[in-house]
Amino acid sequence: MIPVELVGVRVEVPANTPMVLLREQEGRHRLLPIYIGSPEASAIHYALEGIEPPRPFTHDLFLTTIDELGAALDKVVVTEIRDRTFYAEIHLTTDAGPLVISSRPSDAIALAVRCGAELFAGDELLDEHGQEPPEEPEEDAAEIIDEFKDFLENVDPEDFV
Repeated sequence: MIPVELVGVRVEVPANTPMVLLREQEGRHRLLPIYIGSPEASAIHYALEGIEPPRPFTHDLFLTTIDELGAALDKVVVTEIRDRTFYAEIHLTTDAGPLVISSRPSDAIALAVRCGAELFAGDELLDEHGQEPPEEPEEDAAEIIDEFKDFLENVDPEDFV
């Protein structure tokens, strides 16, 4: 298992499809995009923004149920992809011992965001489907603009002869 962090919820253009983006916390910082449904995207977004609905969402209700049963959500693991479908596990600690529940990644992530549980991805999953992050530009745009302004202020027409 590799620790990952939730970068955020995005909408893929032009298909207008919501997705969550997970990033490997250490090492190569590979990215794992997972397409999800609109209701789950909203649930994750609301939790990230700290928006409390007037009535509990399904994920809030499930966390309340876990708590009332004396259990705790320890971690979420995105385990694999089969037939272009991602799978995840919700790891709980209960009085009877550890319990693992199969889940859609979007629902598991929505729960983890609400209670601060750690996120993980399977080693093989990241090895096979993780994407290398885009290379960072060597200089940021402000530095390039400053250099160009300096050039324009000091240029002499004779420099082009």
